[in-house]
Amino acid sequence: MSVTRHYPARLTRQRLEPQGRIDRHDHDSHQLLCPASGVISVTTDAGTWIVPPLRAIWLPAYCPHAHTAHGAAELCSILLPADTSPLDPGQPTLLAVSPLLREVLLALTASVPPRDDERARLEAVVFDQLRPIPASDSYLLPEPGDSRLRAIARLLRADPGDSRTLADFAKAAGSSERTLSRLFRSNTGMSFPQWRSQLRLQVALIDLAAGTPVGTVAHRCGYSTPSAFIATFRQAFGITPGAYHRRHT
Repeated sequence: MSVTRHYPARLTRQRLEPQGRIDRHDHDSHQLLCPASGVISVTTDAGTWIVPPLRAIWLPAYCPHAHTAHGAAELCSILLPADTSPLDPGQPTLLAVSPLLREVLLALTASVPPRDDERARLEAVVFDQLRPIPASDSYLLPEPGDSRLRAIARLLRADPGDSRTLADFAKAAGSSERTLSRLFRSNTGMSFPQWRSQLRLQVALIDLAAGTPVGTVAHRCGYSTPSAFIATFRQAFGITPGAYHRRHT
C-alpha cells in the first residue's frame, strides 16, 4: 500500500494497569491502536477483538469503542484526521504488525519525539505497512443479540471449558437446538461450535499473556489435551502458545 502524502497525526503512548478500562467513547479522528506490551480487548458494536502486540486495530472516526487491559498494557496510538484515508475500510479492522511496523510505532510514540522531518518519514512507513487481516482470521467475537444466546454466551465466558452441546443449552432454555443453531448463524454469522472456538481462543490469548501455564490454559478452555490446544492455537495465530507465553510474560 503506497501513500503519496503526509497525514498529520497525533501520537500518544499510554499505560493501563491490569483490568484498566477506557469506557465507551469515540473520536473525531481515525485511530490506529497497538499494544506495545500486554493484551487489550476492544469492543465495538460489531463485537469484541482481542489485540495482542502482534496485532493492531484500526478504528474509524466516530466509531464508538471501549477497551480493557488484560495484565499491564502499554498502548501506542496514532490519531489521523477524519478526512484522510490511508486505509479503505470504513469499519473497525484488525491489522498485522510486522517487526518493522512495531519498531516504527515505538519510535513515533517515544517519550522523546522524533524531529519533524524524521517523524514524517516514519509516519509514511506506518501507512505503507498497514496490512488488514482477512476477516476470517481476525478472531472477532460477535455479540449475539437474542436474549437466549446472550445467556449462553455469559455461561461460556464464565466457564469457557463448559462442554455442553447446543442441544443441552436448548433444553435448559426451553427451546430447540434447531432454533438456537439458526439464531447463532443469523446473529453472529457463525455456527455455535465456531463461536465457542473463537471465545476459547480469545480467553487463551488473555490467560497466556497474564502468565498462566499452557497446560492450565488448555484445561480451562476445554481442550481435551495440551497438544490439541497447541495445534489449534498455532493454526490460528502462527505461533505456539508456549512461544506466545514467553514473548508476553
